[in-house]
Amino acid sequence: MNPHTAPIAMLIASNVFMTFAWYGHLKYKAAPLWIAVIASWSIAFVEYWFAVPANRIGSAVYSAAELKTMQEVITLLVFAGFSVLYLREPLGWNHLIGFGLIAAGAAFIFQGR
Repeated sequence: MNPHTAPIAMLIASNVFMTFAWYGHLKYKAAPLWIAVIASWSIAFVEYWFAVPANRIGSAVYSAAELKTMQEVITLLVFAGFSVLYLREPLGWNHLIGFGLIAAGAAFIFQGR
C-alpha cells in the first residue's frame, strides 16, 4: 500500500463507519438506547479496522499531528454529506464557514512539507 494515499482512503472508510456508529441511530430514536449502543459498538469495531491500520501505515510518511489533522478534515467532509443525505438536515452558511475555518487551520499543519 502506498503510505501517502492509503491512509487517506482508509480514513475516509473509517469515518463513514464512525459517523454511522455515532449518529446513525438518530434516525431511530424510538429504538431502546441499549440497542443503539450495541449497534454503535458493532459498527465502531469495523471502523477501528480501518483507522488503526491507516495511522500505522501513514506514520511512515506523516507525523501524528498530520494524521490527526487529516482525520478531522475527513470527518467534517463525511459528516457534512451524512447530515444532508442520511439525516436530511440542511447545512447552513454558518456550518460551511465554520468547517472552512477548521480546514484553513488544518492547512497550517502541513506548512513546510
